[in-house]
Amino acid sequence: MRSTRTVTTTPLPPSLTATLPGRCYTDPEIFRQEQDRVFEALWFCAVRSADLDRPGAFRTVQVGRESVLVTRSRTGELRAFLNVCRHRGARLCTEESGQVRRALQCPYHAWTYDLEGRLVAAPNLARMPDVDRAAYGLIKVALREWLGYAWVCLADEPPSFEETVMGAAVERLGDAAAIDRYGTERLALGKRISYDVRANWKLIVENFMECYHCATIHPELTDVLPEFADGFAAQYYVGHGAAFGEEVGGFTVDGSAGFDRLPEVSQDQDRRYYAITVKPTVFINLVPDHVILHRMFPLAEDRTVVECDWLYAPDVVASGADLTHSVELFHRVNTQDFAACERTQPAMASRAYREGGVLVPTEHHIGLFHDWLTKQLAT
Repeated sequence: MRSTRTVTTTPLPPSLTATLPGRCYTDPEIFRQEQDRVFEALWFCAVRSADLDRPGAFRTVQVGRESVLVTRSRTGELRAFLNVCRHRGARLCTEESGQVRRALQCPYHAWTYDLEGRLVAAPNLARMPDVDRAAYGLIKVALREWLGYAWVCLADEPPSFEETVMGAAVERLGDAAAIDRYGTERLALGKRISYDVRANWKLIVENFMECYHCATIHPELTDVLPEFADGFAAQYYVGHGAAFGEEVGGFTVDGSAGFDRLPEVSQDQDRRYYAITVKPTVFINLVPDHVILHRMFPLAEDRTVVECDWLYAPDVVASGADLTHSVELFHRVNTQDFAACERTQPAMASRAYREGGVLVPTEHHIGLFHDWLTKQLAT
């Protein structure tokens, strides 16, 4: 496929860099290519492991064009399969989540699979002794767990998880142990909000990566992180964490005190905010007393569902502590950001944006994201 990057016909001064052209955000064919070469080719954060807390618990997730079924086996491990019956292709599980006792049964013809994906029963199966039950089991999908989440990959030969997923944290923080100190896999879910955003997934990624807009639309955030008012994002150099304002007590909507610092977070990480983008669809936000993790589910060229989890120390959640001020800060940031993306989406089809726009120097990392995506689509 030819490159989607373009250079505007207007000569650019050295301070500016060209963006992707508008059609990259509106063209169904480009979105189809992204489904094929990005979402279905790379590691995709599917579910929070603790959501599947017992054998037989399952959740279905849209990954590119495929429905993926993630379930917990009788021995306690997570397994992932294509959510397709091997008989006539019916959707095996039609609900987003649920619980079965010992097996998954197709509602069409009752072909039945155990929690390891093996075919164990079907009407008249005993009369078909030549049917290899292992060969007609569910199609397995690669699965890895990290940060308390199950990541799946549809590729026949998945890329290195260590390099492409865990490596994003090292690349951003400059230290492999920095993210481990937050103990994300041991945290408890305090709040989950799902946002249905009428915008292309790339607009959401680009928005998260820069803070040129922060002074304009995020008054609560810039009150807590004053340096964001200058337009420098939390990802503009390796290891940088935006400092809390001097009078700020915690990462809360009004700057009031939050909760105790997570036990292994270092002194250097205290009173700082770190943001990590794990391409293609995950944002990780680290603050001293909690972690906020966004998972994007691109459903169409102009629609993206974003599921956002607020994670706290288990004793904080178990105590019934009031999380309102803590959750409200990033909920407002999300609402403000997604509204901006929805305002931008219609203009992507305008003749005014046919050749794209420009990036200022503090948005240089968006240009790197565009380069990465262009190479991914060209493979």
